[in-house]
Amino acid sequence: MKILGIESSCDDTCAAVVEDGRRLLSNCIASSAQEQNLYGGVVPEIASRRHIENISGVAQSALDDAGLSMEDIDAVAVTFAPGLIGAVLVGVNFAKGLSYAAEKPLIPVHHLRGHVAALYLTHPELEPPFLCLVASGGHSHIVWVESYTKFKVLGRTVDDAAGEAFDKVARTLGLGYPGGPAVSKAALGGNPKAYPLPTPHVEGKYNVSFSGLKTAVLNTVNHVRMRGEEISVPDMAASFQQRITDILAEKLLLAAGDLGAKKICLAGGVGSNLALRQKLEKGAKRLSARLYLPELKLCGDNAAMVAAQGYYEYLDGNVADLSLNGLPTLNIDYR
Repeated sequence: MKILGIESSCDDTCAAVVEDGRRLLSNCIASSAQEQNLYGGVVPEIASRRHIENISGVAQSALDDAGLSMEDIDAVAVTFAPGLIGAVLVGVNFAKGLSYAAEKPLIPVHHLRGHVAALYLTHPELEPPFLCLVASGGHSHIVWVESYTKFKVLGRTVDDAAGEAFDKVARTLGLGYPGGPAVSKAALGGNPKAYPLPTPHVEGKYNVSFSGLKTAVLNTVNHVRMRGEEISVPDMAASFQQRITDILAEKLLLAAGDLGAKKICLAGGVGSNLALRQKLEKGAKRLSARLYLPELKLCGDNAAMVAAQGYYEYLDGNVADLSLNGLPTLNIDYR
């Protein structure tokens, strides 16, 4: 079954074709990140306008790269939640029109479920149940994946998401957007012990909090500059990266140990962070568990993950009609 996926929940306009939820046939992305960098982060109005300009061409490129036409496509899958609502609606309405015109089923896909499904494209042998940390610009969840369409949230951020914290720290340090790759690059030459940063404590055994950590970085930078001194950007980047990846790894591995999970997964944009990957690899070995990591190109927002998850949503009978609407928020465990 060949599914055309559409993703437009943030600043990347994406389309891809995936066969049977596991075989990637094409994956196309038009990003407005360079333009968004001028403003230090995503401007929703600009993102929506670029989606409108790019979506038709990106979808056609996905079909061309796969060597297919709409006649060869069996269904259209689209991210309908969560995300920047103006951006989400561009993708939803395009997919609805395409589905109606081509007389193909329309499959609604939750963005975070899509991030989890990126693992199936990298590891065709992976099957639920498994434990997964989904960490991105807007979300940080520890999820027990019971089946392809059934999820149980064990822990989550109570304030800022990990990716959001990376973006804000990058802006504070003048590193630009997107913040995750910028901070990681700057941290390569830094001392992770140079600036002591706190580990925020929250209620909920597997919950995390990053607002206080982000504020601690901002306050430290301001205090240093008020003394007429210069902050060491590499040292602060390394110190922040070590603290946030320590928190994420500790919580995921704690949950894995408590559950006796032998399959541990990482997904989402923050999943491309090398320091986090290395910590989880060491932790998984200690627990005699196997760690599954998505291919780097599938960590950030993309439509391949949407098409992959769309396959399993379709098998579960999750098909929408033309009343489908976009939603800015929705829990991953919705039914």
